[in-house]
Amino acid sequence: MITDIDMKHLRRCVELAKTALEKGDEPFGSVLVSAEGEVLFEDHNHVAGGDHTQHPEFAIARWAANHMTPEERSKATVYTSGEHCPMCAAAHGWVGLGRIVYASSSEQLAQWLSELGVPPSRVRNLPIQEVIRDTKVDGPVPELAEQVRELHRQFHAKNR
Repeated sequence: MITDIDMKHLRRCVELAKTALEKGDEPFGSVLVSAEGEVLFEDHNHVAGGDHTQHPEFAIARWAANHMTPEERSKATVYTSGEHCPMCAAAHGWVGLGRIVYASSSEQLAQWLSELGVPPSRVRNLPIQEVIRDTKVDGPVPELAEQVRELHRQFHAKNR
């Protein structure tokens, strides 16, 4: 179930995705929130330089592994504008982070990109639950997903 607090953090993820877009990058943004509700780390995509592992969810996993205890990680929530790709889902699982909440799903993204004529990625879109066995996952959120869709439309209109 998506709460008002979840919506606040998801809106921040969409803002971060807009920041990525403004910097010429793919529009993705993510936030790590402690069990106490404190924003611990936030980031956006940094793949424009050519390193396609520079996803914000992966950066969150690395940060959490270096700065949080296993118990703190298990109780934290990762919010993101788009559902984790398999690489990021695996990183999330390996470091033992808790709940994931996303605004738009990888299935939605694949459909949007297909409609825009963007060739499919080399990496398969998989639901998080097919990568991690035991993580609580909530999403998508329709009203925010539409905003994310528009950011992707803008990105691909600029980069044809």
